[in-house]
Amino acid sequence: MKILRLGLYLCLVVVGSKWSSARGDTLQSDQDYLRRVNRAFVEIARKVSASVVVINVVQKPVSMDIDNNPDEDQFGSIPPGALKEYHEQLRRRPMEKPVGQGSGIIIREDGYILTNGHVVEDAETISVRLQDGTTYQGTLRGVDAQSDVAVIKIDAKGLPAASLGDSARTEVGEFVVAIGAPFRLDFSVTFGHVSAKSRGNIIEGFEGGNIMDQDFIQTDALINPGNSGGPLVNVEGQVIGINTLIQGLHTGIGFAIPSNLAGEISAQLIEKGRFSRPYLGIAMRSIRDESELRDLVQGVKDGVVVKAIVPDGPAAKSSLKPTDIITGIDGEAVATPQQLRGLIRGKKIGVPVTMQVFRQGKTIPIQVSLAEWPESAAEVTKVKNSPAEKPVATELGITVKPLTPALAAQFGISSTDGVLIASVDKNSPAARVNLKPGDVVTAIDQQPVTNLKQFQAAVEKGDLKKGVIVTLISGNVARFEVLKTE
Repeated sequence: MKILRLGLYLCLVVVGSKWSSARGDTLQSDQDYLRRVNRAFVEIARKVSASVVVINVVQKPVSMDIDNNPDEDQFGSIPPGALKEYHEQLRRRPMEKPVGQGSGIIIREDGYILTNGHVVEDAETISVRLQDGTTYQGTLRGVDAQSDVAVIKIDAKGLPAASLGDSARTEVGEFVVAIGAPFRLDFSVTFGHVSAKSRGNIIEGFEGGNIMDQDFIQTDALINPGNSGGPLVNVEGQVIGINTLIQGLHTGIGFAIPSNLAGEISAQLIEKGRFSRPYLGIAMRSIRDESELRDLVQGVKDGVVVKAIVPDGPAAKSSLKPTDIITGIDGEAVATPQQLRGLIRGKKIGVPVTMQVFRQGKTIPIQVSLAEWPESAAEVTKVKNSPAEKPVATELGITVKPLTPALAAQFGISSTDGVLIASVDKNSPAARVNLKPGDVVTAIDQQPVTNLKQFQAAVEKGDLKKGVIVTLISGNVARFEVLKTE
């Protein structure tokens, strides 16, 4: 028995020793792994920081408004001669020159630097400083306002150019590093993940107006003022984005322009100093985001809804209509506005594209000949108050009247097809979607309306509980809204 107990004890000692040894080996292995991960991030920061630059900008001078300076009313009785001399001193004083700072990334060894347009906006002089302290005077090669991409040129050769990665292959959740000069803390490195891709509508606006070409990578790597124009880098040391926007300080929500978009635009900026952007001329949203319309339209799950059409734009010259759902461009499927913008951006100006459009249960082809993005695209304009003639009231919350040539001329409307909204009831379905006097209703539930009789018949068939699609012209912009009881 003693021998048996001794043998059991020895077995336990041996097993315990082996378990302890295995646990020690595992701990050592884990530590080695962490050291390798740590070293990998250190190497990424070291490698890419050599291609990062700090950009200091002196903007064009801002004149001082002497109307905001002290006068007799603010400070009591000031002798007229003294006040005149004070104003003369202000006029002789040099105008203030705002100073700003941002970041950039070297993309060619011969001195081309990628940054944000807002970093160099209104720049009078541009100074570019490398990590080794060398400073160059920069010249602005070109800016694309719609994407906020800009290219600066410095007179240098043999610079350490960064590698642009394929942002289309970037995956949500992967590690990223942001490098820049936040709060003038040069070459700061932060670490995080890709939180989301293809973020749009971060900046609200109308597609036909002066808003951004939005297709952002979202990241929780800390980005602060001064990071703008700096790189967002993957674990391969490749630039996959240009840091551009933040959703408030210290929120961990930042946005970067994808490298594929930045690379495409910067190539044209380097070559010819400007980016020729094809223009469709519509406001749009994904059908996934249009829940009320999606409930009313059967037969399509993915696509881009035409919300409004810019007057005199390429789409306005085609048969495209509000409520149409674009499902493809030249045979390539589209499900989001970002995808549609990306496909349009790659087309040639003046060459027709064929859109696959879902309308009233059928998919039809519609051709649009793309134009170049105008300097100032059309905006929705306000209209005058409606005339005082007695109109026809409806449960939609609007009163309407026939659209005569005289009324069309009064409201600046180019067509007499439809009925004119004369007034809108407060707290009505129409008021909730911002219908206004002077708007022209051209269709109800996708059925054309050219007179009061057609309008009344279409309204009677509609169901406000399910939703009624009202197509209209507002300030010569064609759009649609879904009216529904609360």
